[in-house]
Amino acid sequence: MNAVWGQFVDTLLRLTALGGFVVWILIAMSVLALALILVKLFQFRRVRINDRTTSQSALKIYRSGNPNAAITTANRSPNPASRVAARAIQLRAQSNTSETAVREELLQFGGDMLEQLRSFMRPLEVIAAIAPLLGLFGTVLGMIEAFQQLQAAGSQVDPSVLSGGIWKALLTTAVGLAVAMPVTVAVNWFERAIDRVSHHMDSVATRIFTVDLTSQADQSADIDAASTLQGRDESAERQTPFV
Repeated sequence: MNAVWGQFVDTLLRLTALGGFVVWILIAMSVLALALILVKLFQFRRVRINDRTTSQSALKIYRSGNPNAAITTANRSPNPASRVAARAIQLRAQSNTSETAVREELLQFGGDMLEQLRSFMRPLEVIAAIAPLLGLFGTVLGMIEAFQQLQAAGSQVDPSVLSGGIWKALLTTAVGLAVAMPVTVAVNWFERAIDRVSHHMDSVATRIFTVDLTSQADQSADIDAASTLQGRDESAERQTPFV
């Protein structure tokens, strides 16, 4: 293990020596990006970003006519959707609060939580955008240096000088892309997770304010079925001959 780590460090130092200050900047950006990604993963884990069961259970309990139990169930999870559900049910239970005021309070409450989830996203986006450009900048500088060496050689041009300068110049582009690609993937995954949480929060809040049409449809179907059976029984009694 120590030998592998030592070989990795030697390779890294050799690359930085060949790439110059641009590679050092890219390495610093990669370390910063890794730290921010770990912070975001810890944050998402702490709020249980993928927990949708708790809010759905709280909504089902609330629609069954037990708001206190629904609030208790929703408060068991730190998920933003569950917290919005608990807040909405609590405000709905207050008879002196209008529906418009409750919706505005939930909008601000949910927006604050989403803003917390979006923290540290902007630095990651900047790193993903700047890293390939910085690598290209290092490549341009390397190409300028290579052609300067070629010009200084005059008529005694050595192809190895040009080819060596070119691959050293392209090294910074490769490092920039290597930094940008995983950061871009992480940024898109984080944004998608936040969008899903936002959609679920809106869905839960809306369903708290609306009537459960599914249950009403089931009740209507049961009533229609009972009426149909009763009508069939009455028809059968009328058709039964007297003995």
